[in-house]
Amino acid sequence: MIRRAVLVLLGLVWLGPTYLLLVNAARPASGYDPASAWIPSGDFALLENFGRAVEGANLGGSLASTALYSVVSPLLGVLIGALAGYVIVVLRLRHGFWWFLLIFGGTVFPSQMLLVPLFVGYSDAGLYDSRLGLILIYTAINVPLAAFVLRNFYSGIAFSIFEAARMDGASTFRVFWRIYLPMSLPALAAVFILEFTFIWNDLIFGLTLTQTEDVRPVMTAIAGLMTDVYAGTPVPVGLAAGLVVSLPTVVLFLATQRLFARGLSLGSVQ
Repeated sequence: MIRRAVLVLLGLVWLGPTYLLLVNAARPASGYDPASAWIPSGDFALLENFGRAVEGANLGGSLASTALYSVVSPLLGVLIGALAGYVIVVLRLRHGFWWFLLIFGGTVFPSQMLLVPLFVGYSDAGLYDSRLGLILIYTAINVPLAAFVLRNFYSGIAFSIFEAARMDGASTFRVFWRIYLPMSLPALAAVFILEFTFIWNDLIFGLTLTQTEDVRPVMTAIAGLMTDVYAGTPVPVGLAAGLVVSLPTVVLFLATQRLFARGLSLGSVQ
């Protein structure tokens, strides 16, 4: 009984900030008062506040660009990662383990260490403040996780499947495309969901590598909007923008939670 009460109390404490966000994001823009932040206003102005944020910070262009990054980069990342796992495990690449360490070793370094080299390199290569530049860096960041999960997944598939397909005359790429890739769709979907969420919520790379409103990711635009709160943007408008923009990742997880759990279990270490 005591344990349950403690868990309920901790849950309420954890939900406190969420409650504040919901209450104040739905408050009319002119009705925000820090002294009554815990008390609902009785008016629902969430969509109106979000509309003001879209109009004032040009979130429409940022949302479109973020949707592009969040779909294209994970797709490329899981495909390249699946190819890497296939080559290392199924084709038995020489020194395959060391190649895998080379691919996955990049995740050891914090992202902050990459910012200055990326900024300088992108500026010299003409990729700064471009959608192509962000797609490239997001894809590169997503490949190691996909390679890790798919390497473990392919390690659990009998090698005789590959041998039988080769004896039937299928090329190595055809075996991958028609047999191994369809078999690994749940694992690929789980990795895609994780990478979609990471890219959608990214702030640091968008803040470093973009400048214009139509190219920068939406979380970078939201950060700029929240900075403008101190310059006259109403607090409910900034909160409404952050809340609505976060909904796609929540909906995606709720809609695919079974597929996500199944994919991670299939991609676990065998």
